[in-house]
Amino acid sequence: MKVRILGCSGGIGGHQLRTTSMLVDHDILIDAGTGVADLSLAELAMIDHVFITHSHLDHIASLPLMIDSVADMRIKPVTVYATDATLEIIQNHIFNWAIWPDFSEISIREEAVMQYQAIRVGQQIRLGERRISAVPAEHTVPAVGYHLDSGAGSLVFTGDTTSNDVFWPVLNKIANLRYLIIETAFSNREKPLAIMSKHLCPSMLIDELAKLERDAKIYITHLKPGHIELIMGEIEECAGDFKPRMLQNNQIFEF
Repeated sequence: MKVRILGCSGGIGGHQLRTTSMLVDHDILIDAGTGVADLSLAELAMIDHVFITHSHLDHIASLPLMIDSVADMRIKPVTVYATDATLEIIQNHIFNWAIWPDFSEISIREEAVMQYQAIRVGQQIRLGERRISAVPAEHTVPAVGYHLDSGAGSLVFTGDTTSNDVFWPVLNKIANLRYLIIETAFSNREKPLAIMSKHLCPSMLIDELAKLERDAKIYITHLKPGHIELIMGEIEECAGDFKPRMLQNNQIFEF
């Protein structure tokens, strides 16, 4: 599997600040934040599967525009995967004809342009030799992370989450784990806000990483614009042997 980071920022405000999205090979998206907009029309038309962690705008902003842009270029629906709760939010508040057309009802050829597929925590979707599973997350809205498994190796993306004891036993069972992408949105001085909004700050991150029993390379995502250096500095001060690195736009993982 080849994973290209299209966006990994907690906000916008410059060429390098794109919100969360990852392109897996050429045909799968993990989240659909503003980073998707940097893909060409041809690249967008090749995307068959979109796995959404949760319904917040920074993770779905490009989804409606992408579907609209490639609708007449496709011969089969784009499948959007998420939990039942997240799909209900997206259907009610985005693809509702008031904010955006409901492309699950629009057919340009024989089938609708878009279709929904519910996924639950622990469920695995097989796409050829690739396996994608939903893992537990804890956020202000229903949320999951995703485990990407090529057979040879695994990458786990936590999605937006806070302290979550249920997540780590799942992670620690992954024998071929290579990469963990985990969020840290706020600095330590904003810990009350991190707790309220169910994100992590560096001190909370280190408490969570203490539950990790696998040897994996750790990358930090979702840092708030304007606080990136502060947050990474605080992480470096308390990370010890974990040595987390900041996730970068256009970074590529192959496993």
